[in-house]
Amino acid sequence: MKVLIVSDTHRKNDNYFKALELVEPDLVIHCGDAEGAEYVLTNAAACPVQIVLGNNDFFSYLPRELELELGSFRVWVTHGHNYYVSMGSEVIKREARARGFDIVMYGHTHKPSVDRQGGVIAVNPGSLSYPRQEGRRPSYVVMEVEGERADFAIEYL
Repeated sequence: MKVLIVSDTHRKNDNYFKALELVEPDLVIHCGDAEGAEYVLTNAAACPVQIVLGNNDFFSYLPRELELELGSFRVWVTHGHNYYVSMGSEVIKREARARGFDIVMYGHTHKPSVDRQGGVIAVNPGSLSYPRQEGRRPSYVVMEVEGERADFAIEYL
């Protein structure tokens, strides 16, 4: 299964459409801050789309978090702003571990990372619209899942 992980599109969806075309995913996971574009994001994809509430998703019906099973992995999806992710991934990883998750996916920082330390994999796809990492290139993560194996690649547009 190929999973496209994105975040922080902030209603600016051109790069999301490009990523969909490049990856051709089986599932899209959006880690929040779609800013009311849920309908557009969902209908642009030829696969299921899961989206969580971000700190800028005002008046939205989206869930604050999701629990998913991908292959043999328990996955927790949340925007991350309630777990001090701007200071690093340790708090959110500790919470994921305490809840029995193997992987946590989050956004908010607009900086991509895949952190495999400490028994929980923390995945942040960065932002397709307003990147903040050095070089400021729009980013996303592609996750390939087969049974008990999961591979992650940070990709840039």
